[in-house]
Amino acid sequence: MKILGIETSCDETAAAVVKDGLRILSNQIASQVEIHARYGGIVPEVASRQHILAIIPIIEQAMTQAKATWSELDGIAVTIGPGLAGSLLVGVNVAKAIASAHGLPITGVNHLEGHIYANWLIGQNPELIPRFPSICLIVSGGHSDLVLMRGHGDYVLLGRTRDDAAGEAFDKAARILGLGYPGGPAIEQTARNGTASLKLPRAWLKGTNDFSFSGVKTALLRLVEEDKVSSRADAAASFQEAVVDVLVTKTVTVTKEHRVKQILLAGGVASNKLLRSRLVENSPIPVLVPEPILCTDNAAMIAACSYYHFQAGKIDSLDLDVIPSLKLA
Repeated sequence: MKILGIETSCDETAAAVVKDGLRILSNQIASQVEIHARYGGIVPEVASRQHILAIIPIIEQAMTQAKATWSELDGIAVTIGPGLAGSLLVGVNVAKAIASAHGLPITGVNHLEGHIYANWLIGQNPELIPRFPSICLIVSGGHSDLVLMRGHGDYVLLGRTRDDAAGEAFDKAARILGLGYPGGPAIEQTARNGTASLKLPRAWLKGTNDFSFSGVKTALLRLVEEDKVSSRADAAASFQEAVVDVLVTKTVTVTKEHRVKQILLAGGVASNKLLRSRLVENSPIPVLVPEPILCTDNAAMIAACSYYHFQAGKIDSLDLDVIPSLKLA
C-alpha cells in the first residue's frame, strides 16, 4: 500500500511516499529556517505564504523520487493539527484537491501521532517494529508529552508540560544567550564546548508526570542579567543538562509504573544527542529512537501513521478541516 503524506503544520513543507507504513520511498522537506531566523522565531503569516509557494514543487519531487504515478497510490494522508491554522490549511486543501482529482481516499492525521510513528519507519526489519504497550515521550517546540500507547490509535495521556515545552525552552534559552534560532541545535552545538557547571533548578512537580521548563529558563535569565555567566558554552551545557535530566528521569519512572515493553522517543527535540544517549543509558527497557531527520517535522511519519488509519477503515470525507488545537489523548 503506497500512501502520499503531506505535512504543513508549522514551518516545514513536506511530502513523502511510504509503502505499507514501514518503507520510505521518498521524503522531501522544504525548510523555512533561514527565513524565520531573521525574526528570531516563526511568523505564522510568513509560514503559510511560504507553504503556498513550496507545496506543489515538494509534492512533485516526492512523487519523482518515489518513481510513483498517481494511479499507483492507494491513499492521501495529511496533517490536520495541532499546528498553525494558516499553515495547516495549505496542506489540507492541497491534499483534498489531489484526492478529489485522482479519486483517492484521504485521512487526516494528528501531528503528534505522526511523530510517534516515525519509530515505524525502519524499512522491512520486523525485529525493529515497536511493540505494545509502549511509553511515548513526545518532545518538540510546542509539546512535551508522556503518553501510554496500548495499541494503534489507543493512547492515554500520562503527563504534559504545564508551561514551556522543551523545544520552546531551548529557543528561549538560546535567545537569552544570544545564540540565534532555532534554539535547540544552537544550544546543543554550543554545549559541546562547555561543562554543566551552573546550578540550575529542576521542576520535579512531585506526584505528577507533568513537566515545567519555565523556571529553569527564568533562572538562566537571572544569572545572565546578574552577569554571573562567564561562559556561554557552560551556560548552554548546564541548561541542556537540566532539561534532559527531567525528561529522562520522569520517562524512566513512568515505564516502571506501567510495565511497558519499550520507550518510543519522538519529536524535534528527540534529535538532541544528549537526550538520546541519556535515555538509552538509563532505561531498563529498549528505547527506539528515529533517525534525526525523522524526528523533526516530515511527511514520511504522517504517511506511516496513516497506513494504520486506512487499515482500521478511518477514511475522511472531502469536507475534512483543520483542528489547530487537536489533542492526541
